Amino acid sequence: MIELQHINKTFQLGDQTVHALDDVSLLIDKGEYISVMGPSGSGKSTLLNVLGLLDQPNDGHYLLEGTDTTQLSEPERARYRRDHIGFVFQSYHLVNRLNARENIELPLVLAGIPPKERAPRVDEMLQRLSLTPRADHLPNQLSGGQRQRVAIGRAIIMKPQILLADEPTGNLDSKSGADVIELLEELNQQQGITLLIVTHDAAVGQRAHRRIRMVDGRIDTDKNGA
Repeated sequence: MIELQHINKTFQLGDQTVHALDDVSLLIDKGEYISVMGPSGSGKSTLLNVLGLLDQPNDGHYLLEGTDTTQLSEPERARYRRDHIGFVFQSYHLVNRLNARENIELPLVLAGIPPKERAPRVDEMLQRLSLTPRADHLPNQLSGGQRQRVAIGRAIIMKPQILLADEPTGNLDSKSGADVIELLEELNQQQGITLLIVTHDAAVGQRAHRRIRMVDGRIDTDKNGA
């Protein structure tokens, strides 16, 4: 499903070249549950951004469902993001002036789906995430756990094949964090969504079926769980 071939990504900091990704090759099958760990600056988030088509590598090839995404134009990459990939971030990235319902609905609006089709899909998502009583609340009226569930609803409303989560429990208390991880795992197990979580939390990382550790822009270890 996903194949990275000798991916390199560099950034220029003053007169210094930083190798955020250094000759990274990786195969990910449909439906896998993977954690990516490593020290700060090891390339975890850059890897996630490349997989999510938010960053272009300097060289190498990224094949998604057999399509070499490095050869696509930016509008084509945007369509691939919309149709194949969902994102969940530590800071939620919700639109503050939109309520929970409207935040979840936003990808459907941007995709041009008619209101009559949008409403039942959003209602179903709100119910599934136990957010129906909070549907008309703005983000600043929601708890951290509720905001992250809204963000997950927005990420999966288009039924993506891949869900990329960057420190999804980083701003949450332990109970809310556990609820969010269980929800993400449910999506992986019941819907077959390919789930990749970047985390500093060893307990979260150990739950994944496959665990990747990055150091200095390279994959240091890649192990299957027990």
